[in-house]
Order: sequence, then structure tokens, then C-alpha cells
Amino acid sequence: MFFCLAKLRDTPTDWKEKCMVLEALLMKFRVQIIKIRELTADKVQWMEEKLTAPDGQSRDSEVRLFRRCQELQAQVQEKDDVIAQLEQQVEEQKQIRLHDAKTVEEKAAKIKEWVMLKLSEVNQFVSKLLTGSVYSCSVYDYVCSDSVLTMSTMFSVLQKATLLSSSPFSDQSSSSEESSSSEEEDGSLCSSHTSSSSRKDSSPGSPRSLKRAVSMASMTSESDYAIPPDAYSTDTECSEPEQKLPKTCSSASDNGKSEPMEKSGYLLKMVKTWKKTWKRRWFVLKDGELLYYKSPSNVIRKPQGQIEVNATSNIVRGEGKQVLQVLTGKRVYYLKADSPNLLEEWFRVLQSVLRVKAASPLFTQPDIRPSMKGLLIKVKHGYSKRVWCALIGKTLYYFRSQEDKFPLGQIKLWEAKVEEVDRSQDSDDDLKTCGRGLPLALFTIALHPQEQGPTYLLIESRHEKDSWLYHLSVAAGTTVGKVGTEFEQLVGKLFQVDGDSNSQIWRHPMLCFSKEALLSPLTTLPSQALQTEAVKLFKTCQLFINVAIDAPAIDYHVSLAQSALQVCLAHPELQNELFCQLIKQTHRRQPHGHPGPLQGWQFLALCVGLFLPQHPLLWLLQVHLRRHADPRTEVGKYAVYCQRSMERTQQKGDRQARPSRMEMLSILLRNPYHHSLPFSVPVHFLNNTYQVVSFDASTTVDEFQCHLNQDTGIRQTGLSGFTLYTDDPTGRDLEHCLQGGIKICDIISKWEQASKEHHTGKSENTRTVRLTYKNRLYFCLHARGESERERLLLVYQTNEAIVVGHFPVNKELALEMAALLAQVEFGDFERPFSAPGSAQTKSNQILKQVLDRFYPKHYRRTTSEEQLRQLLQCVSTRWASLRGRSSSECVRIYLTVARKWPFFGAKLFEAEVKCKQGVCVWLAVHEDGISVLEHNCIKPLVSHPYKSLMTFGGCKQDFMLVVGQSISASTSKDKPTEKHLFAMDTSKIREITLLISSYINSAHQQKAAAHHLSAPALMVAQPVSLKSKELRSKSPPTLGRPSKTPTLL
Repeated sequence: MFFCLAKLRDTPTDWKEKCMVLEALLMKFRVQIIKIRELTADKVQWMEEKLTAPDGQSRDSEVRLFRRCQELQAQVQEKDDVIAQLEQQVEEQKQIRLHDAKTVEEKAAKIKEWVMLKLSEVNQFVSKLLTGSVYSCSVYDYVCSDSVLTMSTMFSVLQKATLLSSSPFSDQSSSSEESSSSEEEDGSLCSSHTSSSSRKDSSPGSPRSLKRAVSMASMTSESDYAIPPDAYSTDTECSEPEQKLPKTCSSASDNGKSEPMEKSGYLLKMVKTWKKTWKRRWFVLKDGELLYYKSPSNVIRKPQGQIEVNATSNIVRGEGKQVLQVLTGKRVYYLKADSPNLLEEWFRVLQSVLRVKAASPLFTQPDIRPSMKGLLIKVKHGYSKRVWCALIGKTLYYFRSQEDKFPLGQIKLWEAKVEEVDRSQDSDDDLKTCGRGLPLALFTIALHPQEQGPTYLLIESRHEKDSWLYHLSVAAGTTVGKVGTEFEQLVGKLFQVDGDSNSQIWRHPMLCFSKEALLSPLTTLPSQALQTEAVKLFKTCQLFINVAIDAPAIDYHVSLAQSALQVCLAHPELQNELFCQLIKQTHRRQPHGHPGPLQGWQFLALCVGLFLPQHPLLWLLQVHLRRHADPRTEVGKYAVYCQRSMERTQQKGDRQARPSRMEMLSILLRNPYHHSLPFSVPVHFLNNTYQVVSFDASTTVDEFQCHLNQDTGIRQTGLSGFTLYTDDPTGRDLEHCLQGGIKICDIISKWEQASKEHHTGKSENTRTVRLTYKNRLYFCLHARGESERERLLLVYQTNEAIVVGHFPVNKELALEMAALLAQVEFGDFERPFSAPGSAQTKSNQILKQVLDRFYPKHYRRTTSEEQLRQLLQCVSTRWASLRGRSSSECVRIYLTVARKWPFFGAKLFEAEVKCKQGVCVWLAVHEDGISVLEHNCIKPLVSHPYKSLMTFGGCKQDFMLVVGQSISASTSKDKPTEKHLFAMDTSKIREITLLISSYINSAHQQKAAAHHLSAPALMVAQPVSLKSKELRSKSPPTLGRPSKTPTLL
């Protein structure tokens, strides 16, 4: 109770104290409010005056603007009406054309069905006549003429349908594949009839019967060879050409002895949308390409798709009995047949195509150079066809045209009999008959492969005949030493004795050094012009060898060798000739094979780094080098170097450009024997340092970068993203990225040639290429394993972007980052800014150098003298605060700050929006896609991920991006894509296009290696985990999923 009384007694005093405290706070707040009102009263009054003042002045301008707006709206409405009227007319014309095309296609389909029915009836009737009547030939003549008339009618109808379908108002493109196949079938029937009648007059195999067996129809048509008996495999005996079936069919050859190479029919193809479904498609395998259509009637149109079947593909059976898997380098296709037997047929046909492509050097070695190539008339079994022939190794391949990669067939020449057919007894009438519709073929070469029938090659000129006869004989290996020039025959005889060093053939005058000029080439050449050029080439070699090399006047020998080698690169037929001439001039006619002059060996050392001769001259070169290789003599050292260089050229292939002046000086002024990598060039970095890297004549950019990475401690190119650049030979402020497969010597040579063309005069030989190594592709995931050298170079590359204004920093941050780089570059700031005398002058010079190299240019343009002095003071203060910091620590701080920008590592390109004149933006290309940034403040406006890109590329000075959209309520179904056009410099368009392609390809390769995904899946599966990636796509994102990967224009 006493406690309660005491509490009541104390209560009034507590409330009184609290009240006094609150009153004091209230008074304090009132005083603060009064002060705030006094401070803001003037500003509020000034703002009110500013808001009310322009009202009276702007009324007249607003009225004028309103009237102008009304006028523009009226003009726009008129133009909209005109556009709507034109669109209506176009739509009407489009519907009319589509209706006409459908009508013609329906008629063509009915005609085709009727023709196929009649042909089947006629075939049955003919087969009965052939078995039971001697008058079958006359009936067959009638059948052929009837089929010819029918097929020509169908072809004209289909051609009309094709023209209508391919009009500008049609949605689908079309082709005339079925009509051409009809022509082929017609031609094959006529050819067989002509050849059968010609066999009555003469025995098969004779020249006279050969000419009469050439079909007249095949001479007048390019595609009437139909399916030749030896079309897709090695030549074997054959009877009549098989007939094409209208439905599921395959074309075999050689009387069923070899696998078929063409097939068509229905298959089920797995389509992956939101669930896996099977779609029935009509597949056509022809010319090594697997195409699919919606139905057989659509084969005259553009195919729905194509499955790439090449030497790297694989065909395997699926899990089910009727499922087939086609594995390409990009994805896996699942195909399902209607029956197991049908699946086996497709499996065999596809395996046959793969075997041919895997065996053909044109697919396994695309850069291989044929020994001979040209357009010839091939005759076999009474069928003639003008084909493009290429002799590769010991196999003769022939194609429909020079552009084709899939051969019609091949002839194995090993141990085959090759001979020229004597046509001196042929009459003029026979020559005219043979040449009807084709150029007159005066010469014939007969090929007799083992266990096969003969094949005849008709050739027009004597020079071509001599060249083909020699190279075919060398490939066959049966008449070596009996054909060709005297030099080639001597080489053949040496080959037969395995190059015996004691053989007297080595002392033959034709194989030894000569001071006299050549009257005729040493090798067989296919034209008179090449023969004349070969004689000039020998004179050049003599001048190079006989005139002594003088170091001050060495450009004479450089120009001689470069001109000769340029001619050989332009005319590959002369490469064998040049090697024969050099072998001859470096071999003395003395006991023990005394070597020729040293300058001849130097010329030979230049040649083996560019290209090599073909067999058997390559064998001769190897024996020649082996006989003279001796590390104790100067000539022997050049021979050893030639052996090493020859091995490298065999591994890496021929060069594309003649030797550069730098390469030739390295060979001529010092013996390259002492260096495995005889050439060297400095590679510059952005921190003003360089690294000298050595290489040889066959070193590629990839190998060069590998050596550079090892010397500098940088990771491999795929992880670091660093790439080699060259400066522009014309002197422009441009850089050119180097592709990995190109050879360094070719790059230097082409740069040197371009520089000479642009800079003529005394200074043309003083300029040299400048190689720079810097980052091109930046991936956030690879930043974890960066080496010290990579981080340092990234810092200097980021500084380069800051200085030119491609990296957003304010003035305070720019000073901080400039001070960090000054600490990295110069170390501690020793002398204070206020030091007297020369010390102050030197300190000012260093600080000015720091500002020039590390501070943004656009901030320095508007600074006065006083502001510049203050900048120097600020830089010195910040720099001095970093005293004691190591270079690696400053680099770490610099990159930590720089990587906070979402577009760190991106490449910025300045562009002008085409639809908005005068509006400039930045296009930022980075690992996630392309972002459009505001030009002044470099803030993102819109971002396009790579998975939404449909097409990109440039034309002249326009760069286009086609971006896919998702079909939603806000987007129009008529415009599933958006097209963005930007105006850019041509060189920048090429650079940005290649950079986008590199990012897409690199992302695909990395994800495929990590997750074993197919290419379309890679375009969708792009995880977004980093904050920078979220920021890049913050502004209006482009949704949608394209059906195809991005393509280049």
C-alpha cells in the first residue's frame, strides 16, 4: 500500500518533465521550419516566374505547330488511302496468279499420272513382244517415239506451272526436277535404241563402232544421259539402263553388282515441338543430298528441308525395328520406315553414299589438287556424255559439271591399260557423225581397267591429249618411261630402278645443269601458251642462278623469284615444270653427282615452302634432296632444310601467295638450316610491349598463337578469347582479325602486296606488317582461370575503350582508374607535385603523359589551363595514395571496378538508325547477344539474344538484323519478325558480322562439348545466372523462338 502511494506521489513530476522536453523539441522544429522557408522562398519565387514567363511567348508558336500538325495528318491520311488501294490491287493480282498456278499444277498432275499409266502399259506390252516376237524392234521404235512426244508435252506443261509458281506473287519457290527427270528417261530410251542399231555395222571395241555407238540424243541434250551404266560406282559391264519407277524406287547400276545411290519414298520424320511427333514426308536421295517434301507432287517446289549427308555423318539403326538415325555434326535425325524391308533398303543406300563420300578425296580433302582436270567426252557401252573429269591419285572421277562435288562415277586406274586409239583410218563422214552437236573430237584415249569393260575419252586438241595420256599412264603405272617428254621418260626409267645412284641415267644431259636455253618444256603441258610460259620460266631461273647476289641490290633477285612463283601459283600446271628445271639446274654432270650452284638451291628452298610437285616428280625431288643432303657443306644444309620444309608442306598443304620480301631475305642472306623456325616477327600488346615469335613457311595462325601463348603465359585461344590482328596495309585506322587456318607467310605476303599497290615509291619496301594480340571474345565463365598476363592486357584494353569513349565512366571514376594504371605503369609516385625546379618539370611531364594515355579524351577537350592544372593535382593526389600497392593488386582493383558494367568485354560499333535520320546508337556485341545502346550516355535501349536472331549481315553500307518475335496478343501474326537497319562503314559491317558469327559458333561448340546437345537445342538452352546478363536484357526483351539458327546475308 505504501508502494502505491509513493508511485502516485511521483507521477506528476514525470509527466511534467516529459512535457517540458516535448515543448523544447517543438520550439526547435519551429525554428528549423522558419529557416527552411526563408531558404526556399527565393527559389520558389524564381521557379514560378520561370514557369509563367514563356506562356505568353509560346502561344503563337503553339498555334502554328497545331496547324502544321493538322496539315501533316491530312497528308498522311491521303497516302494511307493510296497505299491501301495499291495493296488491294496487289492482293487481287496475287490471288489470280495463285489460282492460275493451281489450275496448271492440277492439269500437270493429271497428265503425269496418265503418262505413267501409259508407260507401264507399254512396258508390259514391249516385254511380251521381246519374249515372243521377232518384230519387237519396230514396235519399240514406236514406243520410243510415243514416249518422246508425251514427255515433251508434259515438260512444257510443268514448265508453265513452274513459271507461274515462281512469280513474285507466289509464296513458294519451285523447280523443274520432275520434268528434267522425264527428259533423262526419254534420253535413255533413245540412246539405247541408237546404240543397238549401231552395233549391227561393226564389232564392239573398234574405233568405227565406237563413233557410231555415240547416241545422237545424248549429243544434243545435256541431261539425257539418264542413269549411265557406270554412274555411281567403278565401271563394270552393263546391259540396258533401268527404268525409273513412279513410287518408292531406287536407281542401281552395273547390273545390280553395286549398291544403288539414288532413292525416293515415304518416311516418318521425328519433329520436336513441345512434344515429339512423327511427320510423314517424301524423301528424295539424289546427287548425295537427302531432301524431303510434304508429298511427291511437291518435288517441283522448294524442299521443306535437307539432311546433310557427308563424309563425317553416320547412319545407325535406332531402338525400334523400323527406326533409322542420321547423325550429322550438328544434330541427330530420326527416320521411321513403313516396314523393316524398306528400312533395310534405305540403310543400304545411305551407307553407299557415305562410302563414296568417305572414299572421294573431294569430301575428305577439299583442298586436294587434281593431277589433271578438264571437260571431256566419255563413252562407254554406246552412251556418250560430256563430263568434267578430275584425276586424283590413281582414280579418275567424273562429274556432271565443274561445280559438282558428288561424282557421277569413278574409274580405278591402277594397273589399267591406257592407250591412244588410232583414228587415222576414219572417214570424214564418221568424224562428222561423231561430232554432231559437239565440238569435233580428233583424239581418243582408251582405258581398260582390270575386270571391266573399256572406257573411251574423246579429246579435242593434241596438247590436251598428250597431257591426259601421260598423267593417266602414270596413274596406271603400266607404261612408265614410255610416254611423255624426254625428261619425263628418263624419270620413269629412274623410277623403275628405284633411283639407283650408280645408274648412268643420272648423267644424261637432259637431267643435268645447262647454260643454254630450253627449246621445249621438260614436262607435258596441255596448251601452247603454257609451253611458251615454261620456256620463259627457265630463262628466269637462269638469271636468278647466274647473277651473283649482292646484298644492297638484292631486290633484283627478290623480284625475279616473286614473279616466277606468282606465275606458278596462277597456273598450277607449271609447278611441276619449275621443280624439274630447278632439279636439273642443281645437278652437275660430274662424278658422284656434284651439286649445282648455291643460288639454285636457294630458289629450290623458296619453292618447297609454297607447293610441291606431283608423282613421280615428287619422288624425284625426294631422291634428289636425299642424294645431296649433307650438314657439313653449305649446299647440303640447304638440301636438309628443303627436306624439312617439304615435310611441313605435305602436312599443311600448299600456300596461297608468293613469298614476301621478309621471307626471301631470310632464305637468301642466311642459311635456314640452323633454325627449325627460320622466320620471326614481333607481336605487339596494348601495354606497349612486344614478343618475338618464330615460324616457318607452313605455320598457321593457330600454331603461331599456340607458340605465342606458351611464351607469354596466356591460356589457349578458346579459353582466353585472345586473337591476332594486323593493321591495314593502306594506312587506314583499321584492324583485321586473322582466321586460324591461314598461314602466317601468306598473311605477310598479301599485306606486303597490298601495301605496295597503295604506297608506291621509295618507301614501299620500308613498311612492315604490325601484328597485335588482344581479346576478341569475352566469356564471363572463363574469367575464373585468367592468368596474370591476361588480366594485365584486359586492363589496357579496357583503358583503350575508356579513352575513346566506349566505356561509361564519370570524371571521378576516370581519375581513380587513371591513377591505378599510372601505378601499374610507373610504380610509386616518388616526387610530390610541388617539388621545385627540374623535378617539378619532370613530374608534370609524367602526369601529363598519364592524362594523355589513361584519361578520357572527351573530358580533356573542354578543359582550360586552370582546370588542367587541377586535374594534374587530383591525379597526383590519387596516385600518391596508392604508394606501396603492387601491380597485380592494382590490376585486380581495376578489373573489379570495370566488370561492374554489364557490357564489360563487349565490342561497341557506332551506327545510325536508318528509319530515324541523324539518330546514332551503339551496337554492343557480347556473349549473350546484341544490345542497342544510347549514344550519349551508353545506356541500353533494347537487347536481342542470339537465339532470337533469324538473319544478320550487311550490304554496302547497311547492316541488317532480323529478329524473331513470339506470337502473342500484342504482336501481329503478319509480322512474326522485326527488321532493323543501321548505316555503318563497310569495314565495320564486315567486322561486326564476323564477330557475331564467332560468338554464336563458340557458344555452340562450348555447350555441345559440355552437354552433348544438338545445334537447335543450343540456341534455346542459354542459362542466365549472372547479374550482368539480367541487366543486358532488362530493356524491352525480344521474345520468340526461331525455327532456324541465324544465317549470314
